[in-house]
Parts: sequence; structure tokens; C-alpha cells
Amino acid sequence: MDRFLTLKVFVAVGEEQSFSAAARRLALSPPAVTRAIGALEQTLGVKLLHRTTRIVRLTEAGARYLLDCKRVLSELEDADQAVSGAQAEVRGTLAITASVLFGRLFVAPLVREFLNRHAELNVRALFVDRVVDLIDEGLDVAVRVAHLSDASFTAIRVGAVRNVVCASPAYLKRHGVPRSPEDLKERAALCYSADRSAPVWSFQAGKRTVSVRPSARLIVNSQEVAMQGAVAGEGLTRVLSYQAAADVKAGRLRVILSEFEPEPIPIHVIHREGKRAAARVRAFVDFAVAELRENPLLEA
Repeated sequence: MDRFLTLKVFVAVGEEQSFSAAARRLALSPPAVTRAIGALEQTLGVKLLHRTTRIVRLTEAGARYLLDCKRVLSELEDADQAVSGAQAEVRGTLAITASVLFGRLFVAPLVREFLNRHAELNVRALFVDRVVDLIDEGLDVAVRVAHLSDASFTAIRVGAVRNVVCASPAYLKRHGVPRSPEDLKERAALCYSADRSAPVWSFQAGKRTVSVRPSARLIVNSQEVAMQGAVAGEGLTRVLSYQAAADVKAGRLRVILSEFEPEPIPIHVIHREGKRAAARVRAFVDFAVAELRENPLLEA
């Protein structure tokens, strides 16, 4: 079996976590898949997979090699398309990432619409609340709500959101409306924290930054859970403006301390290859940028 097909076999086994499923995916016999993986491990001199009669799992070296193989195969596919004149066609596999809630609310609808427009395209979407390395994880496009520090990617700004403190009208009626960030120390807070540690909330008072550690009754790694508690009148919470928009519009939550909000957080669509990007990447970036810029929830 040639090296190109061997890499495709390894990627299929690594993604399916099954020799038989990989064989079906590639229309090969299970023994052929087993032989290809064995030969690859012998050539590399390293074990890529843990396998028993019931499970197949990547080793640490195998997980790293899988990412490299996927990137190499993607680049080969792009090269083939460029030479054959198919670079202008939207086809192949597009890999996209965003945070969980932003991805569900804004990116997933764009992906579905884009797939409807391009029958030859497949999309792999990764929605996680962490900063994902595009190169290491073989991704083409990311939508990030953050101040960017890496200038090595092409980044297109599409909007901005605010950090807002909000509570239900019933809670504010019972406990009073905070007039300054320091007042938050005397209120029950429902805090989002990715690492489950008590957060510090920063505010802007003129040119001065004010940092407050709220009195956290709940620390949770889900903004939606924190907002549910706030809607139920259990305390204050701080989320991004788009996350609270529906509840604010419906009157279930009220934004407070808006005069102390820090600078809005920009939203960017980023990708790796710039002008050399494959047609599917350029087409999706153009589509996503236009759609996101039209969304009023992303105007700080």
C-alpha cells in the first residue's frame, strides 16, 4: 500500500476508533487496514494505537501524528485542486471552530446555510470554550470573541460585544440596584468561570480600572446556568451582551452598571492561509463576515 493511502487509513482509524469502521469508510478489507497500520508503526518505530478486542485508542504519539497527517492530507488535496483548476470550486472538507454558545447561536446557522449552498462541501465544526490552535488541530477558520494577540493569522473584525452585569427585576426590587462596582461585594453573584475559580470582575471608572471580586454564591463553567439562576432571581451575573440579549429584551433580566463597563470585546473571523487559502475557506470567510456584520446583536 502506498504512503498516501496508508496515511488515509491511519486517519480513518484514528477518527473512527475502529479498524472495521475505517475499512467500511475506505471500502477496504479489515485485514488490509490492519496490515497498513502495522506497517506504518513498524516504519515509524513507534506505537500509534492502543488496541484490544473491544476498543482502539490513539497513543499520545498517535494523537500528535493524526493531527499532522490530517494537515498534510488537506494540503495535498488543496494542491491537487489548484493544479487541476478546481481551486475555484467550493468542495472538500472545511474545519471551523468557535466557543460553545457563540457557535450554537451564530456559527452553526451559518454552517448549515453554507452547506445548503454547496453540495460538494463537508464541514467539521468544533465548538469548545478554549482557545484552539488552528494548526495543531487541523482547523481552517475560527470565530473568536477576544482581543487577539497572534498576528500570524488573517483576522477580519465583524463586530464586538460588551461585558454586562445583569439581574432579574425581582431580585433588584428585593435587594436594591447597585450604584457602583463596589456594591457587588454585598450582593449574591452567580459567576461563570472556565476553571471554576472565583473570578475578578473589572470595570472602568473614567480612566481608572476598578477590580472587584463579587460575593459568589455559585461558580459554574456554563454561562447558561449562571443566566438561568439570574432569571430565577437568585443573584447577579456577568455575561457577554449577546448571551443575555433575549432575556433582556423579554424583561427577564435588566442590565446594571452599564456606565462602568470595560471596553467592548472584538469579534474576529480568522484563518491561516490569507490569499492562498483554498476556495472553500475564502468562500466561507466572505459569507460569514458579511452575515455576522449584519447581526445587530454583535454591535456593541
